[in-house]
Amino acid sequence: MAEPSPSAPPRETAGAPPHPVFDRRRAWLIAALIVTFMLINYADKAVLGLAAVPIMDELGISNSTYGLVSSSFALLFSLSGLIVGFVSAKVSSRVLLFAMAALWAVAQLPVLFVASVPALIAGRMLLGAAEGPAASMSMHALYKWFPEDRRGLPSALQISGAALGMLIAAPVLTWLITGFGWRSAFAALAAASLAWSLVWWRTGHDGPYGAEHSRGARPPAGTTHAHPVGQRLPYRRLLLNGTVLGSIAGAFGASWAMALSHAWLPVYLRTQLDMTPGAAATLISAVSAFSLVLLLSVPPLLDLLHRRGLARRWSSGAPQGIAVTVAGLAMAAFPFADGGARLMLLALAFGGHAIVFPLHYMTASAVVPPQQRGAVFGIVAATGTLPGVIAPYLTGHLLDSASAQSAGYTRSFVLSAAVMAACGVAALFAIRPERDARRLATAVPAAIPCDETAGRHDG
Repeated sequence: MAEPSPSAPPRETAGAPPHPVFDRRRAWLIAALIVTFMLINYADKAVLGLAAVPIMDELGISNSTYGLVSSSFALLFSLSGLIVGFVSAKVSSRVLLFAMAALWAVAQLPVLFVASVPALIAGRMLLGAAEGPAASMSMHALYKWFPEDRRGLPSALQISGAALGMLIAAPVLTWLITGFGWRSAFAALAAASLAWSLVWWRTGHDGPYGAEHSRGARPPAGTTHAHPVGQRLPYRRLLLNGTVLGSIAGAFGASWAMALSHAWLPVYLRTQLDMTPGAAATLISAVSAFSLVLLLSVPPLLDLLHRRGLARRWSSGAPQGIAVTVAGLAMAAFPFADGGARLMLLALAFGGHAIVFPLHYMTASAVVPPQQRGAVFGIVAATGTLPGVIAPYLTGHLLDSASAQSAGYTRSFVLSAAVMAACGVAALFAIRPERDARRLATAVPAAIPCDETAGRHDG
């Protein structure tokens, strides 16, 4: 979408508001804050895994108990993501993100006063509830500042906060854990969350591309949406189309690998590959760097191809299906490899799925009216991140029930590979944004109008 010029304003249709002006400087400031938000978010997720060995040693807990503590993070994660997704239609992104970050700080405090399994579970449950909506709501906030044809790079940068969170946080948190004790890492993250929330409250505001600003506006030229911006569609129709279901499948497969990475990869590197804490942190940072390279190169390239005419199915649907499938195959192979081949396959298994996260938001957004986008993002995130409840505890159970820990890890990785490959194939064949946008357009006459004065758009 070209930027409007003051001397040549865009033409308007009768009765429709003008297109919002793209404020590049403000949009990228918000993007930078949201990247930082996601960096802290993923550091919060990773700190338990990085501190797992000293915590397990100090508290004398088993693999299954540690898996339960790790999975407790996700008990309220999906539910809160779902609830806040619907709340986002009534509450500004400024308020939502501020409240989340403030709660992250509070959630790190219990273990600073009482180091016990109940305190760990309480803190992780609160953290999961506060972080459940983080990815979807920060993406929703980001989309309010960027038009559809400029979202590839900012979407990739938002998700790159995960890679940066591990790239930067892994060595820093490991240094704190080994030098000052594992509690120091939790205290540092509490301080970082509080500082971000204060900056965001002063700086973060909703942009001009939110539904509250665009009701009655006609869709910009070149966008995928085939329904008027001011219309609402039944959620059953939105959620039961192939593109949204395929986006959920892709997110589910990628989230399975991410849940294993946060909970068990640091432990695996130390106990099975005999790495020191520093060496394990370095390898985790390398995997994150690989993810970051993919995030900063692939989605922007695909966005460019889409602007040049490539269908959204091929520019964002098929790539996420392929990425999850390939990562799953690497997950199945690396336990049986040795040396450098094992490390390369490990990086692909735990880093190659990264592009799924920005792409699955883009494909879902392509068929959802803007005023319902936050709710659908919340639903996609809630269902797509359920692996956080299952994978960590299941792996701990497999480790405790196996004849040897190496056999337990192998079973976990092969099972994970099967889940990821199935999800990848489903995403590859189900995601067809152009087709589903046309099908959803047939529901417009029966849809509930958000604004009686909304303009019509033939598409």
